[in-house]
Amino acid sequence: MLRACKNSNILQNQKLYGCLRRNARYASVKVTDSKVLGIRREDLNVWERRAPIAPQHVKELTDKGITVLVQPSTRRAYTMDEYESAGAVISEDLNAASLIMAVKTVPIDILIPNKSYSFFSHTIKAQEGNMPTLDALLEKNIRLIDYEKMEDAKGKRVAAFGKFAGVGGMINILHGIGLRLLSLGHHTPFMYVGSTHNYKNSRQARLSIYELGEDIRAGKLPHHFGPLTFVFTGSGNVSQGAQEVFRELPHVWVHPHELEEAIKTYDHRTLVATKVSRKHYLVPKGGNGEFNAEEFDQHPERYRSIFAEKIAPFANVIVNGIYWGPKNPRLLTNADMTSLMKRTSHQDKYGGCPELPHRLLALCDITADLGGSLEFMNECTTIEYPFALYDHMRGKDEIGVEGDGLLYCSIDNIPAQLPREATDYFGKLLLPWIPEMVAGDATRPLEEETCYTDVIKGAIITSNHKLTPGYEYISKLRKRNEAAKMASQEESSNVAIKQRVLVLGAGLVSGPLVEYLTRDKSLKLTTVSSVHDEGLELAKKYDIEPITMDVAKSQDRLQKLVSENDLVISLLPYTMHPMVANMCIENKKNMLTASYVTPEMKELGEKAEAAGITIFQEIGLDPGIDHLLAMNCFDSVAESGGKVVGYKSYCGGLPAPEDAANPLRYKFSWSPRGALLTALNGARYLKDGEIVEIQPGSLMENTSAFEAYPGFNLEGYPNRDSTNYAEKYGLKDVKTMIRGTLRYKDFSDAMLAIHRLGFLDMSQKQGFEEGNSTTWGTLMNQLLGTNNLEGDNLEIIVNDIINNNSVALKAIKELGLLSNDIEVITKGSPLDTLSAYLASTLVYAPGERDLVLLNNQIEIEWADKKEIREISLVAYGDPKGYSAMARTVSVPAAIAAKMILDGEISTKGTVVPLRREFYDPILKRLETEGISYTSKSKFSS
Repeated sequence: MLRACKNSNILQNQKLYGCLRRNARYASVKVTDSKVLGIRREDLNVWERRAPIAPQHVKELTDKGITVLVQPSTRRAYTMDEYESAGAVISEDLNAASLIMAVKTVPIDILIPNKSYSFFSHTIKAQEGNMPTLDALLEKNIRLIDYEKMEDAKGKRVAAFGKFAGVGGMINILHGIGLRLLSLGHHTPFMYVGSTHNYKNSRQARLSIYELGEDIRAGKLPHHFGPLTFVFTGSGNVSQGAQEVFRELPHVWVHPHELEEAIKTYDHRTLVATKVSRKHYLVPKGGNGEFNAEEFDQHPERYRSIFAEKIAPFANVIVNGIYWGPKNPRLLTNADMTSLMKRTSHQDKYGGCPELPHRLLALCDITADLGGSLEFMNECTTIEYPFALYDHMRGKDEIGVEGDGLLYCSIDNIPAQLPREATDYFGKLLLPWIPEMVAGDATRPLEEETCYTDVIKGAIITSNHKLTPGYEYISKLRKRNEAAKMASQEESSNVAIKQRVLVLGAGLVSGPLVEYLTRDKSLKLTTVSSVHDEGLELAKKYDIEPITMDVAKSQDRLQKLVSENDLVISLLPYTMHPMVANMCIENKKNMLTASYVTPEMKELGEKAEAAGITIFQEIGLDPGIDHLLAMNCFDSVAESGGKVVGYKSYCGGLPAPEDAANPLRYKFSWSPRGALLTALNGARYLKDGEIVEIQPGSLMENTSAFEAYPGFNLEGYPNRDSTNYAEKYGLKDVKTMIRGTLRYKDFSDAMLAIHRLGFLDMSQKQGFEEGNSTTWGTLMNQLLGTNNLEGDNLEIIVNDIINNNSVALKAIKELGLLSNDIEVITKGSPLDTLSAYLASTLVYAPGERDLVLLNNQIEIEWADKKEIREISLVAYGDPKGYSAMARTVSVPAAIAAKMILDGEISTKGTVVPLRREFYDPILKRLETEGISYTSKSKFSS
């Protein structure tokens, strides 16, 4: 949740102030003066250090005969001593006050009946989250004076924090730009601007922003960015406060229609800015007429926004300070955001950050109006977590600055970051109105009150157990909102289920597949996992039905589930696919798996075709994306008259370099058992026209340095039988055909030692019986046939078996496999015991990320030259989301699954994605999901 840590623990506050009350200084007081003002503490948010008035304002009020009670608070920016010195009475008890003032909403259980209160209630738009507060105000006969509606005769607010919202918001977004650009690989002067609350006051913040301006003026931004463009919306205090800060930077102001030309005119040493008001982006519907303010105020529904068409495409940063009403057109809809965040010609013509597919870099929504002028903004960020990334493809937000999406900041209490200045500013504006607010009596009928001017009358939302006439609309709006919500929920729940999908396996790679398919509400997904928590975790995020069962032991139940679904996706170990495939054939249900086509699965091809079903295979990462990229290249070369004579494809899923410090230089983002078993495979490949064979068990002795990514220090080894792909790929003239696996250097030495010591044995071994508690030292003796050797004696025997390989010995020791201090629960075989151990030790810790590398090198002969084309895909996992392995394996599978369900793939029998009708749409859809590749070529005569 973006509101993590948003609310303070009110109970803890009450305990704290309970301690304060035991001090006589804060005891309850009796006040006989009818003019009593109470200032309550702010306890709804840990960051709220403001107050409605400052100590200097207390002095002015007491001089007018008003008693000011101030509840004690150790969080408030102004101290109790400062208030007391100004003449306030420090009192926990505010019952004597006729008016109780606060900044933010008062918790319902603390509201004192029959009092006047003033605070920002955020109820005038029938905001759902604040309706319980409104109900409590009515029930307790509280007269609410809402600051937001204190307006003069021209409709201008007389007291607001807006300026400091703008000031703080602008500082925050400059800080965020620095972090975002750093995450994209650019150190810039923006890094030296801190968050607003890190500064003592705005003057101190402006000094750092002035220095940022000097760096920009000196050309310290990357020149290829061109002039960064800032678009300010609104003309009120919020926007003016933001612009005031921005003016510290080297800039030029242009009219909105001049933005495109300005981008071509200025360079990276100048910021281009524009101010956008309603007339610039609102036009009448169904015509080309001009904006008419009077008509718009009466009929906003007659207008539409062209902001996304005419202004936003040229913006790097949007600072939103515009007022939005429920009937107003949105500044940007979700559809607008999707359009803006696609690659456009503006990016190519006018520069910008090359890592972004669009020009738009950041958005600061100072209004923090949920579901308002920015449709996607449905949850605020917080002072603790000020930034999030909006992913337009998924319609989701992720806290932080690293990953895919648009950076945005939407803190709803920005002025709390400059608490003393904000309090001074707001209190000064509010001070003239306080005497009449204090003079009111909430127990009297409102119509009998003579103390209020129109400014205060117009701001009274509740009084005498009811909404005041000017705000009776809230009740109707509330009912309409509730009805719309119920209708939406009913519509969602009543979506007709058209097709059903059974996903076997809910483990490490299944999440992105489930996420992708559940976007289609007409699909009903059921997941099956032998691990209860796996299915439940997915069910918490997505609308699926999780089932816990061991498919190998519950085949009758699995048979029934297969019969009830239209498509079965198997993410189980490859050895279980034939069993599932036979059930799909028997029940005439389509099947999909990311695994290789094994001989057993190949034999089922004719039966599948006879049954009229599709069994789609090899549609993950490797195999999968490698096929798509290869065939895309091969077909284009053939169509252009070229000839492919060599193909090398290497792929690896690895921990990112900074997270690879372990004996294997490897961590598991899928089944450790399957990963370990690959070391036992043999291999067969074609090199320079000769077939090379590697016997099973010797694979780790046949690795070589991989130089395509020298910074990663990699080694590669061949993977299975590559020779049969020459025919599959239609390469008649190919002389080299190698498909291989990538690991960090020294992985093969460690795995070879593990194999030679017997830890990859799948058979049931004495001493490894299921459920025994023992140690690795004991198990090592059991495998070696030695008798309780330990320490140097055991190490000598081990070293001899692994041919005195010092790198391997170090890995064995660091894994703890010689230790008698590490407790092990055996799992029946050495392989399963080691797999279970590594599954708990070589895993990704919170905050760590994985890496996927896929590299295809294709040798091409043309009529007059030779070409080596390198096609590369590099993807990092998101520590706060899905791993790179999970995404690159399951997103291609999900896309193909949807194509089968939608009838785009109708070929019967065993299918692999080698034809254009498969690879072309899948590659395009992968790119929209953020999985893309690069290609470069070297030519020789």
